[in-house]
Parts: sequence; structure tokens; C-alpha cells
Amino acid sequence: MADKRSPASGWPKIQGDYHAGDAESPVVVVTVGSHLDEQAVCDAGAAMCGSCKTENLGLEKIVANVIANPNIRFMITCGTEVKGHLSGQCLIALHANGLEGGKIVGAKGAIPFIENLTDEGVQRFREQVEIIDIMQSEDMGTIKAKIEELKGRDPGAFNADPIVIEVKEDGAGGEGALAATANPQFLEVESRLNEIEKRLEFADAEIAQRVGRKVGRDIGILYGLVAGLIVFMMLLVLLPKLMAMI
Repeated sequence: MADKRSPASGWPKIQGDYHAGDAESPVVVVTVGSHLDEQAVCDAGAAMCGSCKTENLGLEKIVANVIANPNIRFMITCGTEVKGHLSGQCLIALHANGLEGGKIVGAKGAIPFIENLTDEGVQRFREQVEIIDIMQSEDMGTIKAKIEELKGRDPGAFNADPIVIEVKEDGAGGEGALAATANPQFLEVESRLNEIEKRLEFADAEIAQRVGRKVGRDIGILYGLVAGLIVFMMLLVLLPKLMAMI
């Protein structure tokens, strides 16, 4: 059996949009922009499962909870990416490249600035966990199978004590506060991103409706053609018989 360590007292330390499971499990699941059955994922063996909507504060909360529990050795990223924020890509970039001047190296999100994590904390995150990226997958069977596979590969707890980091949400309120501390203009950027995201969601719904109407119309035309063809074939078969009777 793999060696285990006690996580920080009261783990998970940071509150967020997630469910907690077995603290000795080596796997956490980040559903990025999707809301899946998080309790079912934890019941399948994950230590924690939840979404990550932003590339700054949301990401910091995940990292803080991971490094506070040395038993966590794998992180599965799945679900849909968050438009504009690209929090999934930013999380993977943080793990791969680290920080430079407080900014995630190689991140493509709008505001990939980290305020609450120390250099030690980021380095610990990069060393402690392996990221398994199955982004865009929302299939529960696939996710549960991956959890089971990774549990079988459990190398045991990371050989170091838990690191406890406080993630502050003071100031302009939650995740927007972090943006403001990085650059006053980021609040406006954040607001515009949210507006664009809402418009994209509306556009997606409108496109879906139009496609549905077009498909319905095309199916109606197809049914009409098939019915006409059947009538035509029946006439071809019956017409000679009718002519013979006359």
C-alpha cells in the first residue's frame, strides 16, 4: 500500500466550487468550465472535484488546496474550456512553465496574474502533481476509468509537509479584486470579457435554434420527396394493370 501523509488540518483549506472526497486519494479532478456530477466523481475515488472558471483566483484556490495535501499526486483536467479566461489552459501552463513577474508563462487567458501563491508554492505544485489533460471530455465513464487507472499508479504521498497558503479575496470583491491589483484596467477587461461570454452564449443558442429549424425543414422536404417517389413507383406498377383492364 502506498505511503500516506496527513493533509493540513481542516483540509480542504480554501473554500470554493467543489466537492471533497477521500483525503488520501492521489487524484483530484478539475472540470474547468463544466458542472458535472462532482459528488459522483468523488465517490469514484477523487480527493476533490470542482470547476475553475477564472485564470487567477480560481486557479490559486485549486493550487492552494493541492499543496496542502501531499497525498494528491495527479490532477485530471476535463470538461469545456472557459471562453476568454481559458482557465484550463492557464492551469496547465502554470504547471508546465511557472511564473515570471507574477504572470503565468505561456498562459493565453485574459488576466493570468497570480497574487496569492508564493514561488515555493508554485514550485511545490509543479513537483507534486502530474496533470492528465482530457479537456473537452465530459463523459463520466471516461473520467471514472481515468481515476481508477491513476489510483493504481499511486506513488504515495509527496515527501514533504503540507504547505498552507492563504488566498485573499479582499478589495473590489472576489476574483475581480485580483484583476484590479494587477492593473486597474483589468476590471474593465474582465467586465468586457463577461459581456462577450454572455453574447457568445446567446449566439450559440440562436445558432442552435436556426440549425434546428433548418434541419426540421430539410427533413420535411425529404419526407415529401420520399412520399412522392413512393406514389410514382406505385403508379408505374399499377398503370400497366389498369391499362390492361381497360
